[in-house]
Amino acid sequence: MKGAGRQRLILVGAGHAHLLLMTRADELRRAGIEARLLAPPGFDYSGLATGVLSGAVSPLANRLDVARIAAAAGVALRVGEAARILASDRYVETREGERLDYDMLSLNIGSRIRDPLSLAEAADVYPAKPLSSLARLRVRLETLCAEGRTRAPALVVAGTGPGGFEIAAVLEALSRRLWGRSNVTLVGPDPEAGFVSARARDRLLTGLDRRGLIRRRGRVCARAPGSCRLEAGEELACDALVLATGLVGPELLLSAGLPLDPDGRMIVSTGLVSMGDERVFGVGDCAVIKGHERPPLGVFGVRAAPFLLAAVQARAGGAPARPYLPQSRYLSILDLGDGSGLALYGSHARRGRAAVWLKRRLDEGFLNRMRRLES
Repeated sequence: MKGAGRQRLILVGAGHAHLLLMTRADELRRAGIEARLLAPPGFDYSGLATGVLSGAVSPLANRLDVARIAAAAGVALRVGEAARILASDRYVETREGERLDYDMLSLNIGSRIRDPLSLAEAADVYPAKPLSSLARLRVRLETLCAEGRTRAPALVVAGTGPGGFEIAAVLEALSRRLWGRSNVTLVGPDPEAGFVSARARDRLLTGLDRRGLIRRRGRVCARAPGSCRLEAGEELACDALVLATGLVGPELLLSAGLPLDPDGRMIVSTGLVSMGDERVFGVGDCAVIKGHERPPLGVFGVRAAPFLLAAVQARAGGAPARPYLPQSRYLSILDLGDGSGLALYGSHARRGRAAVWLKRRLDEGFLNRMRRLES
């Protein structure tokens, strides 16, 4: 199919699913679909974010060249970001004001940190997303050490889900490597929240308590130079604050007029189609499948990629989409920064060096698969 018969598919964001979709761009073209990507020129892979923070992985080793991948796949790339979506008129407007018309739109734009008090606007506050924020924190700490600081800085991590514990563990190990000691405090409303099983939680807490991680119940509500304040009034010494307070949908979705869940994630069907517009698809952290809600983890974006391909092909051909039913049990591995990890699968938990080895192998496998397209 050529010319006017082609369906215009705009891919917004270069997340896991869209990167994998581009590897099968020839199949899209054979189905009469012309894909165009709107995204930044590089992609920081989320799976190795704490590896970058710890220093085990360099930021460059964790970055994919989206421009080269798109070129190799024959997908036109518009470098930039979407400023708004006009679903009723079927176009996306870029931050530069360019209008991109579409017949179908797919969103794979990740998520952002929940920050209702705008703490991220203060100095020395590092949201866990974007991932470049954690790389900046590592550089900041290494610079302080190189400049001769002898006392380990007071680091506070807000958020007691698995991500908060993982970041706190990595910061404890990094501080100990740089200064021989650590001063890391993890603050959250309930240190038991967010884990798949009590067994997994207890294994993690026991190990981190032995390493000297400080834990406080509460919520960080204010930031000032050298300190942060909890809602109950307690002041904590704080040279740097990390926000790991949960993920919500991107701001772009708030004005798109599409149905969203309470966390601002786009609600889609098992066909990965918006519940409010059959021409709009959503995958990854920015979307949630109605009736099959899952946490925002990269594994679901990877698994969704072939179903997204089938869904847009079905839409172009007027056929029903093949349903994507995300697995209820999945592997998640926390990098604890000291060479060990905690592997979680259903109610099972296993801690040790083998866990972090497996994590690296899986994450580097995805990166290497994508890099073969860059060359």
